[in-house]
Amino acid sequence: MSKYFKLLIFFMSALFLSLIVAGCSDKEKVVITNIKQLNDKEFGIPTGTVADKLVLSVFPNAKFQYYNSVLDAAIAVKQGKVDAAAYDEPILRNIAAKNPGLIVLSEMITKDDYGFAVRLEDSDLKNTIDGVIKDLKINGDYEQMLMRWLPKEGQPKAMPQIETGNNGTLRFGTSSVTEPFSFVDESQKVVGIDIEIASLVAKKLNKKLEIVNMEFGSLIPALASKKVDMIGACITITEERSKKVLFSSPYYTGGIAAIVNK
Repeated sequence: MSKYFKLLIFFMSALFLSLIVAGCSDKEKVVITNIKQLNDKEFGIPTGTVADKLVLSVFPNAKFQYYNSVLDAAIAVKQGKVDAAAYDEPILRNIAAKNPGLIVLSEMITKDDYGFAVRLEDSDLKNTIDGVIKDLKINGDYEQMLMRWLPKEGQPKAMPQIETGNNGTLRFGTSSVTEPFSFVDESQKVVGIDIEIASLVAKKLNKKLEIVNMEFGSLIPALASKKVDMIGACITITEERSKKVLFSSPYYTGGIAAIVNK
């Protein structure tokens, strides 16, 4: 075999290898812009949630990696460890706003309504909550509230000062791990969309608002045992939960969404 023929074989082999590597690289760098592209992709999912089951109900070929928190799952997306992370749309929007390079796909995997809950017999309190939500949407304050808590970029704005009443106490149960609905701000106060609306309900009733922070799974039991009067923390309205609690009218329509790299 001549020296020139050996060189030709060497260069052809190198070219073939580079094409394979380039092909693999292009596959890894596929930009996801449409939810239909996610059918056989790998998702990051927060441990202990049902997000994986909801994803499988739409994308039966999906694969999963599990993380301690939704933020950890989103960081895994940014690092290229998974193709997407799936969780509640407003919470993913909040993460994307604070992490350049991430974006929430506009079409959701599943759609859900979020509401506040009271005990089954507390229809008067439910009606008051419904009235506050209706007024917010009619007078335009609702859109301003969403812009405050769900900016397109950056951190949520400061919690507005809301003067409540003094004729008794409205005990509001929440779980401060659902930013921007309920979370602890830099001053170590529990704030968010749910806290703002609960404050307006307390104002309407001329009562002081007492925030009772707890684990998400303890909210409905605490309500049933009368430790709190009202609960809210990005709670999805479901038929099963409606057997145990009385839900307000929906104040936010979201669902399970996907966050991906831009």
